[in-house]
Amino acid sequence: MSCDQYQCALSGPLLDLYSGKTQLTDIWNKTPLLTWKAVYIYAAWVSFQVFLYMALPDVCHKFLPGYVGGVQEGARTPAGIINKYEVNGLQAWIITHILWFANAYHFHWFSPTIIIDNWIPLLWCTNILGYTVSTFVMIKAYLFPTNAKDCKFTGNFIYDYMMGIEFNPRIGKWFDFKLFFNGRPGIVGWTLINLSYAAKQQELYGQITNSMILVNVLQAIYVVDFFWNEAWYLKTIDICHDHFGWYLGWGDCVWLPYLYTLQGLYLVYNPVQLSTTAAAAILLLGLVGYYIFRMTNHQKDLFRRTNGNCVIWGKKPKFIECSYTSTDGKKHHSKLMISGFWGVARHLNYTGGPDGVSVLLPRLWLRPLTALFLYHLHDHFARPPLYPRRASMLQQVRQRLEALYRCRPVSTAPGNILIATISFRDIHGRTVKVLSILIGQFWFYKAYRISFSILKKKKSLGSSGA
Repeated sequence: MSCDQYQCALSGPLLDLYSGKTQLTDIWNKTPLLTWKAVYIYAAWVSFQVFLYMALPDVCHKFLPGYVGGVQEGARTPAGIINKYEVNGLQAWIITHILWFANAYHFHWFSPTIIIDNWIPLLWCTNILGYTVSTFVMIKAYLFPTNAKDCKFTGNFIYDYMMGIEFNPRIGKWFDFKLFFNGRPGIVGWTLINLSYAAKQQELYGQITNSMILVNVLQAIYVVDFFWNEAWYLKTIDICHDHFGWYLGWGDCVWLPYLYTLQGLYLVYNPVQLSTTAAAAILLLGLVGYYIFRMTNHQKDLFRRTNGNCVIWGKKPKFIECSYTSTDGKKHHSKLMISGFWGVARHLNYTGGPDGVSVLLPRLWLRPLTALFLYHLHDHFARPPLYPRRASMLQQVRQRLEALYRCRPVSTAPGNILIATISFRDIHGRTVKVLSILIGQFWFYKAYRISFSILKKKKSLGSSGA
């Protein structure tokens, strides 16, 4: 609504409401409603992505060196099941964009600005699908779950609805809700939305600014990277840990395509032509961020696949070996790598990723992504079933940090230990990471009561503060 009526100025409607120039009902009445045109567009879009997902087995892996596609196995579920997936996201992305450009330059079936021209009505459509999917999978979990042993009933209706009950809800053998909605239609649509913004700039101003080109190029790199590594994604937290509910269902349908593309939407209403120097600097920042993002993930994957028997930055990686006892009484061992980028900071891939780089550029991602980060922080380090394992590992991390940098969080809560690890692992010459974390924690300080102590660095690190 802010972009539609106030050229993306978030303070505009608030100031008008405060001064009495307008009423909330006036803003609401000016908001475009759901239209049948938007319904047809969105229904066709989702149906097309379902067709690409279900009906076209992947062929890209047969001629693209290094790409892993086709039928792949996921991680073992808590019930001991290993699901198989048809990994064909890259193929779907390529086909979709070939058709998009073919339409824009030859067939002219629809305007390239069709997405932004129906932006708010499409928002209603995405919300309808998001809530419909979230409600359906909850009902399905009670009546016909894919695997009853992988269901998690907490007894709290709101929590079960938001976080999900089923681990891997499926229809038939191959339609997996998690994989489809995490990758399609939101992420495939991400780059199409940016292209629609660029087309709108061309229509309104007769040119596409270099800032809009940067948004399209840099964000497309991450989208293509996601689909190139879709088989690897099967072993990540979204697939291996999270249950499928509103958090993923609504988030993938609404949050991802509408929040992650706001930079381009802003540039439609506020075109910015950067100097060559500024554009080159931003491009370099984005590419360096992508390198950190990709290499950090690669190092973790290599360490896990080889059980630490590998070379990272020319050396055998160092790690902290931890043992813990699970709730069933079994003793387990785990390794926490502290070499390479993982010796610089925990999850430096978040700093190099689009969410981390956005701290310096489009600031709008900062607050909601920090909220997501803190949710995962609490969920993965404070939940009772995992706490014994995490507490043991984090205690060893804490001891190592204190020995290396004399860094002591005020509280002994696991969350604070992890925050200290991320923020203070090595601040000398690496202030971007520190700033990105500290800004986020400052915003949510009262809600989460996260506190930090003064970092007393050794003389070898110099005397400058963070």
